[in-house]
Amino acid sequence: MTAMRFGRRIVVLGCSLLALAAVGQETAPAPPAAPTPAPPPVATPAPTSTPATAATPAPPPVPVPTAAAIAAAKAAFVDKMVEQHDFDRAELAALIDKAEIVQSVIDTMSKPAERVVPWFQYRKIFLTEERIAAGAQFWTEHAKDIESIAQRYGVAPEMIVAIVGVETYFGTRMGKYRVLDALATLAFAYPPRAAFFSSELEQFVLLAREEHLDATTALGSYAGAMGAGQFIPSSFRRYAVDADDDGKRDLWNDWDDALGSVANYFKVSGWQTGKPVVEQASRSPKFQGPEPRNSMDLNDTVGSLRHQGYVFTTDLPLDAPAAPFALEADSDGFEYWVGFSNFHVITRYNRSPKYALAAYQLGQAIRTRYEAKTAVANEAGSADR
Repeated sequence: MTAMRFGRRIVVLGCSLLALAAVGQETAPAPPAAPTPAPPPVATPAPTSTPATAATPAPPPVPVPTAAAIAAAKAAFVDKMVEQHDFDRAELAALIDKAEIVQSVIDTMSKPAERVVPWFQYRKIFLTEERIAAGAQFWTEHAKDIESIAQRYGVAPEMIVAIVGVETYFGTRMGKYRVLDALATLAFAYPPRAAFFSSELEQFVLLAREEHLDATTALGSYAGAMGAGQFIPSSFRRYAVDADDDGKRDLWNDWDDALGSVANYFKVSGWQTGKPVVEQASRSPKFQGPEPRNSMDLNDTVGSLRHQGYVFTTDLPLDAPAAPFALEADSDGFEYWVGFSNFHVITRYNRSPKYALAAYQLGQAIRTRYEAKTAVANEAGSADR
């Protein structure tokens, strides 16, 4: 097991939510539609706290269930778990009774998106000098684990590093809420998402039984996402791995498991080793295509986009799936990008093209910094010999 360290400090569960993974509530956490079953997004999107320039009207307050209604919902949940999963009724009822309804969870979940942050501002949230430097340092400290995991799962190491950098600032901000409280609050006291979070609470209780977790102490985000990669319980159960074969899947304290689980999620989602992710494009004066819908589905091909008038470079064949994206530039215009199958895989982690592009660019920046840092260290070592 590789203990989770950052610098020389043992990582303590932090107090961030989901690293602004979906600023402006651009995406929904429901599984994406696809011809074949696809993994659900790892974490639910977080509302933004960025000051608004064009605020949206606040929705009417969500009705708060009565104490009797909450008690009835808890009892129904216990009944279901006993009948479907053979839990001991008294033990499970005692656990659910320990779950607290946390008002701040409801407030955060129901807070309206003040605005949709444009791409040029969204990018600046994640591609900071501090985060890039921290990523390069993280890679240096965990190089053996990162390279081993990347080779085992066939996933680019910079993407594994970037995901934990975006989600939890390399494991330093994994959430302050008890997962039990967060999920119970949203399952029993937040009607708009009760069905989804009741399902996630079910998955969490099953996870605790399978992994021998103390369900009363596990910490995560306000939406119940856990560990360095912010896995919701259903994704944890399906895609987390015991990468170091120590008999448990620990996404909080074991970097082998945390990094391996992110890599496994990408692999299961269809990551293609060594294939391109995304390319910036321009449009010819004779462009005749429709404006991009910024859909996560790859409904075009390299050839069809070139026929429309997109100009970009790739070695992929003309029939390779692709999708165009138009993202807001700092100069009131748009940047045009063409995403390929691996870009689509990143959007499986969080259904937002801005998230996917920011994570990709962060990974590229971290890799460049890490390689430069490693080259300097190697030169210094050679000079000393």
